[in-house]
Amino acid sequence: MILITGATGNVGRPLVAQLLARGAKVRAISRHPNTAGLPDGAEVVKADPSRPDSLHGCFDGVTAIFLNARAVTTAASKVLALAKRAGVARAVALAAGNVDEDHARQPSRWRGDFNAELEQAVIASGLEWVSLRPTVFASNFIGMWAPQIRAGDTVSGPYASASTAPIVDADISAVAAHALLRDDLLGRKVALTGPQALTNTELVGVIGDVLDRPLRYQEVPPDLVRRRFIGIGFPAEFADAYMALLETTVSTPALVTNEVEKILGRPAQAFGDAIRPQRAQFGKE
Repeated sequence: MILITGATGNVGRPLVAQLLARGAKVRAISRHPNTAGLPDGAEVVKADPSRPDSLHGCFDGVTAIFLNARAVTTAASKVLALAKRAGVARAVALAAGNVDEDHARQPSRWRGDFNAELEQAVIASGLEWVSLRPTVFASNFIGMWAPQIRAGDTVSGPYASASTAPIVDADISAVAAHALLRDDLLGRKVALTGPQALTNTELVGVIGDVLDRPLRYQEVPPDLVRRRFIGIGFPAEFADAYMALLETTVSTPALVTNEVEKILGRPAQAFGDAIRPQRAQFGKE
């Protein structure tokens, strides 16, 4: 039995489906199991991995656990201690590509993703471990840019020449399934990226090609972007970290690895592959 935290997220949901397709037994933790909408065959349990006292019985028969940093928040060490006492053998952590960076360049940290603490806890747990370090999720750009593209043909933001190598979320799930079921990644921190680094201008161009629309990226001052983030409820620290992270790639292209291809035996999916199934989200208002 494999226990999945963050089971209804962009990585967790396809991970559950991929494990079931490979014949694994899956127990998915959800705070709202009646609305989880997970694939048939998964055992869905009501619990909150950020509250270890809610996990009574969740580890029965479990041999491996997938830990999502946003799901466990600051409770990773306690969750892992419970797992070890229950006889769980393996932990796979969903951390992030920038966990070694200064906190000032880790925007997701300011939204509750304690990736470094999760990775450290998994390594110290005494269990077999793998830490996945994906770069920016391709789905993030849908959330950030779809409202602007629905409203018009211009995406405005900072640093037009800043680059990322976004990874399609389902590729992270596929690597996670591999790490949970096979032994060749044990003891590794695995840096996962998409197949190429693309600037913000190029990313918008890819979306335009998929939508067959003449989209363009308009660079605006970072301070304006900072005010926008704060205006929609993001912490100022998130805005500052996001800008600092992008600024570092203006003159140096983002890292690209071939780990997805080496692990899965196929190329990593391209950014456009994430956009095509979501075309409807970009439709004009």
